[in-house]
Amino acid sequence: MNKVDYGPLQEELRELAREKNALIIAHNYQRPEVQDVADFTGDSLELSRLAAETDAHIILFCGVHFMAETAYILSPGKKVLLSDINAGCPMADMITAGDLVKMKAEHPEALVVAYVNTSAAVKAETDICCTSANAARVVSNIPAGREIIFVPDRNLAMYVEKQTGRRLIKWDGFCPTHDNITLDDILRTKQEHPEAVVLAHPECLPEVQEIAGSLESTSGMIRYASGSSAGEFIIATEMGLIHRLKKENPDKDFYSPTKRAICPNMKMTTLAKAVQTLREERYQIRLDEHIRKRALAAVEAMVSYT
Repeated sequence: MNKVDYGPLQEELRELAREKNALIIAHNYQRPEVQDVADFTGDSLELSRLAAETDAHIILFCGVHFMAETAYILSPGKKVLLSDINAGCPMADMITAGDLVKMKAEHPEALVVAYVNTSAAVKAETDICCTSANAARVVSNIPAGREIIFVPDRNLAMYVEKQTGRRLIKWDGFCPTHDNITLDDILRTKQEHPEAVVLAHPECLPEVQEIAGSLESTSGMIRYASGSSAGEFIIATEMGLIHRLKKENPDKDFYSPTKRAICPNMKMTTLAKAVQTLREERYQIRLDEHIRKRALAAVEAMVSYT
């Protein structure tokens, strides 16, 4: 099979970005050729914060819908474009603002913690947001005895409960991609690579979390792999991260435990779509200012824990 030459499309995208004073940012789960053309690659909040600090006029976000919304929440003065408007997040879609309002009515004294993997409308009904990296710190800083609603990821919530000893009122949401990674997948891959360290995302199933050598966000996995003396790793998260891990650690080996660890929404973005989106300045993300300000308050409440 002939290898595809992405060079011309990558150069076209870079040239457009120069002409339009645009910043190209890509999530760690994007296609390799999209990651390689980006000005910055990282996790969703990391990228949104970088976007807020830049003087670029346009932000081209190669990711999914809630991520581009978060970038707009933090950078309302910039034109935020989503590379493919149909790229959503099944877990974020599992809870609506209406669902959360109903939950709050049932627990009127509870404080709401929402994972950043939620819509702006859900964030607007939230007291404080969290990332997978700081969720336990956020929860542990809430006064003892205060009820806590945690949305939308049940697996991350169970991880936080173990880390903090707090009981959370959990929404029954999950990431289908991480739920595709089973304990049997890990055990089989570990048998094939007995020396490999298992790094798992907290969105994984509890039994996968239990067997992991370390539970890390995507950025945490990158730091862990770079700082570790180990030469082999089993990466229990969306397989797109392995491209960056190999690129930054060419002397180490990384294995995905299953070919099912792939997010169809993250793979919707292609170089051709990114070029067309930036050329036409289409798929602009906009939010009602009232929603944006309320969502911003929840995101800002989290910042001291990052």
